[in-house]
Amino acid sequence: MTGSDPIALLRRALSETGGASSDYDLNPGTMLPEGRVLTPAAVLVAVQSTPQGGALILTKRSSRLKHHPGQIAFPGGKQDAGDDGPIGAALREAREEIGLPEAHVEILGTLPAHETVTGFTVTPVLAHVTAPFTPVPEAGEVDEVFTVPFEHVTDPAQFIVQWRYWRRQRRYYYTVPYGPYYIWGATARILRGLAGRIAA
Repeated sequence: MTGSDPIALLRRALSETGGASSDYDLNPGTMLPEGRVLTPAAVLVAVQSTPQGGALILTKRSSRLKHHPGQIAFPGGKQDAGDDGPIGAALREAREEIGLPEAHVEILGTLPAHETVTGFTVTPVLAHVTAPFTPVPEAGEVDEVFTVPFEHVTDPAQFIVQWRYWRRQRRYYYTVPYGPYYIWGATARILRGLAGRIAA
């Protein structure tokens, strides 16, 4: 896939059918509580075109945060009442967390929502970053903004299933490590779904 147009691949992924995903996909025996209420959220799956085939923008969350400290994540977060749906939330969060101007973003579409173990229903918003920008990590929220090769995180062969104990049960999850970055959890699951659509 080296040298492939990443934006064309994203558009193709959006044309594929497929349902929602969740942090429980690799743990089919998990009993979810009936009547649970999920909080809407959105993330920006932002890709820049490069001569090598594209780069995906990710963040390393601050080690000082109460929830998910130090984890690798897409720019994104909870959908606020003033947001224009999940797309508006993803754009706002990307502006706040990494300093990405909305004028530099072409929205391509959205993937089915992803349910997290922390009670969110997250809409992945696929986007093309159309112009260079200087990332500005949000103080106290983001320790680092970095990119990974698009072809790495959309190659199903790069994903590994691992496990750890969570709430006294063995929980399996996807990982897609890259250099010093351990990409796992909801971020890796969303990327694995995207990789499957591109490979279809």
